[in-house]
This record gives sequence, C-alpha cells and structure tokens, in this order.
Amino acid sequence: MTHYLKRQFLLLQAIRDFFNRQDFIDVLTPPMVENPGMEPHIHPFLVTSAYPEQKSAAYLHTSPEFHMKELLSYGFEKIFTLNYCFRDEPHSRLHRPQFIMLEWYRLNSHYSAIEKDVIALIQFCAEELQRRQIPILDEMKNLKPQIMTIHECFKKFVGLDLATVKSAEELKKWIETHRPQVPMPKEILSWDDYFFLLFLNEIEPQLKFIPCCVLKEYPASMAALSTLKKDQPEVCERFEIYLNGVEIANCYNELTQLELQRKRFLDQALLKESLYHYKLPEPSQFYQTMQRGFPASAGIALGVERLLMALTGETNVFWPTLEDN
Repeated sequence: MTHYLKRQFLLLQAIRDFFNRQDFIDVLTPPMVENPGMEPHIHPFLVTSAYPEQKSAAYLHTSPEFHMKELLSYGFEKIFTLNYCFRDEPHSRLHRPQFIMLEWYRLNSHYSAIEKDVIALIQFCAEELQRRQIPILDEMKNLKPQIMTIHECFKKFVGLDLATVKSAEELKKWIETHRPQVPMPKEILSWDDYFFLLFLNEIEPQLKFIPCCVLKEYPASMAALSTLKKDQPEVCERFEIYLNGVEIANCYNELTQLELQRKRFLDQALLKESLYHYKLPEPSQFYQTMQRGFPASAGIALGVERLLMALTGETNVFWPTLEDN
C-alpha cells in the first residue's frame, strides 16, 4: 500500500505545482449537492439524514463541475480542483465508487487551450515523477499526441463514414453486415447506443497501440454541456484523451445558453427515468449560475488514478475500500 500511495501523493503534488506555476487558483467545492450531474448512465450516491425531521436529501457529487462553473460566474478566471468524486457503479480495474478527479477551467477561452494544457500537464507530471525516482513508461516520455476527429477515427479503424448512417436502424444494419462479431442486443437501441457498441468493441481496443490519442468533435447528440461547432453543427466541441487505450480526460467547450441547457437536462432526465426508473431533482442552483452568466469558457475532468496508471504502469492505484478486503 505504501508503494502506490507514495506515487499517488507525488503525482498530486506535481499536478498542483503545474497549475500554481500558471497562476491558477486551487479551489475546493462542496461534495454534497442538490443534483450530481446530468449524464443518464452515471449513478450517484444518495445522502440521507439520520434525523427523521430533516427530510431533504442530497447527493454526493459525481463531478465538481456545477460548483466550478458557479465560480466562473463570479468572475474566477483560471481555477482547478482536486476532489474525491463518487459514482455508484460496478467495481473494476478502472472504476471505483470513489476516485480522485482533477478539473480545471479557463474563462474567456476556447477548448483548444485546454488541449494544450493537458498535454503539457502529462509531460510535466512524467518529468516530475522521474525526478523523484519514480519510473515512467517509455511511451509516456516526449509525448506526441495523435489528434483525430470522431469521424476520422471511425473511418480509420472500422471503415465507416458516420455521415452515411443517420438512423439507428442504418447503423445497426451496418454493424451486423460489416462487424458481425460485435454482440448485438435483442432490444432496439438508440443511435448513440449503437455508436458506443461499435466504438467500445471495435475501436477502443485499437487505441491501446497509440500512446496518446485525442478524439474530438463527437456527434451533436453527445454534446452534454458542450457547444456545437458553428460551421459544423452536427458535431460538438468536446474531446477525450486516451493514454495507452485508457480514457483519462473529457473536455467541453462550455455551453452558456440557459434555455438550451434546460432542454438538454430534460431530455437526459427523461432518458435516465426510462432506463433506470428513477429521477433526480432539477439542478436549480446550476440554473441560477447560468442565469448569472459567464463568458465563453472551457473545462476538463481528468481521472488522477488513471493518469498514474498510464504514466507508471501501476495497476493498484486506488485507495483500498471495503471491497478490497
């Protein structure tokens, strides 16, 4: 335990050093929130009071995103946080109920600035760990990221032009015809579900041969809290970074339009309720943040333990939980 905790703590120190040198403010956000996030497939932990008269419930945040954006709305310009996040999902090599999330945001910035940040951060952390006598994988030294749009990615790895499969049925038929080895559920899925079925089974396994891959411009249906590209509104301005085939970060060019965000929240809430038979409270505090307003901004969430795995090859990087005993 001492071995990997020391590596983890040294990485956390390197991350703070990186942002402090660029005059970011190290902030802290509340872990108990009224609404933990909008993603339909991410499940939060409910926090209830031991006192019956206190009937109001809260959730442990799945990301500090909403409160980070609240700080942006008050005029904070460059901020970062290192925070434990909590997600109720099956235990695996890459997933735990609690994990360390790094998030940082730039006010008055485009998400291309965050792309430069994250590559510089990875390189800085690799150098700092080596300076502290922590071995780094050779492929993580002197990173040269391979940058692809999602459209380019699908063409390269499976030979599919996503523009030619506009409906769920068309995408389903393409998979059955050209990738029959992909396990196909009996129930009818959405276009997004078939997209990820193909991506996770046929594309993601090939990303492990690329030390650093940036995938950008996801379909507009996957915009979440990001903007659409002005000259190409069928895609959104977000990217994900993979190191040796493991996704470590997800970046948005932040949506600042309240009414559009309300619509997306409603759509995602209806999907969550239909799939998982529960619903979350309206994110009223976040709506107040958006009503207060903030300029065009960009932000990213990065899994710290996953970064440590990618840099060092360490496999046991999580703080032990009850499930480990």
